[in-house]
Amino acid sequence: MTSSPSTAVPLGTPLYLQVKDAVLAALAQGEWKQGDAIPSEKLLSERFGVSIGTLRKAIDELAAENILTRHQGRGTYVSEHTRNPHFFKFFRIQRNDGHKAYPTTRLVRFKRVRANAAAREVLGLPAGSHVFEFLNVLALNGDVVLADTIALPEALFSGMTDADLRDRSSTLYRFYQERFGVNVIATDERVRTCRAEAPFTELLDVPEGEPLLEIRRVAFSYHGQPVEWRVSRVNTARYDYLGQEPGAMVGKAG
Repeated sequence: MTSSPSTAVPLGTPLYLQVKDAVLAALAQGEWKQGDAIPSEKLLSERFGVSIGTLRKAIDELAAENILTRHQGRGTYVSEHTRNPHFFKFFRIQRNDGHKAYPTTRLVRFKRVRANAAAREVLGLPAGSHVFEFLNVLALNGDVVLADTIALPEALFSGMTDADLRDRSSTLYRFYQERFGVNVIATDERVRTCRAEAPFTELLDVPEGEPLLEIRRVAFSYHGQPVEWRVSRVNTARYDYLGQEPGAMVGKAG
């Protein structure tokens, strides 16, 4: 049975982008989950009624965006947020000397609250919606470096508890995948400076009024659905924020 790539794209959209949108729709509907192999190019080209070349171009874009991962000789899989260099696509804090490290995390508080105006606007929530809000402190190389205040829509993370967060054995985004089927595929970050105030003076061990870096991040799943609102305060005395994945442009200049 042949299905058309998509009818929810603008008129005149190139065929490969229609196929890309159709694959994203299948992912959003949970047809293939993180770590799953997607069907072969032959089967997908037959499903969408397009050539192998058109299908491959769509898959190439999804792989370039880290939504899918190609494994030589094995096929193409839905990407996972594993503890590997892919982690640094979303974690961009490193020591001034360029040393990268995985952070250790401590959960400070967790609560279910009515979403404030900022969270409602960013996450696209109606009035009266609730979010799960929690505060994490992260350390690198033994240095407490940043504090994350995170809000998640209750509708997408139903049943989440503080024990879930404390006992998770993986990165936060992998936890979202495994426990709730929520896949983060992109983020939008805005950076500004702020002054340290309670409770961050104590959490980051800095004096009141100390300059901090403030990073406001919205994380998105398929089709631009916002799934997380995060505000990070970073002590940059010994650490830098990289505006792109570390090393992304190494060797690409010239």
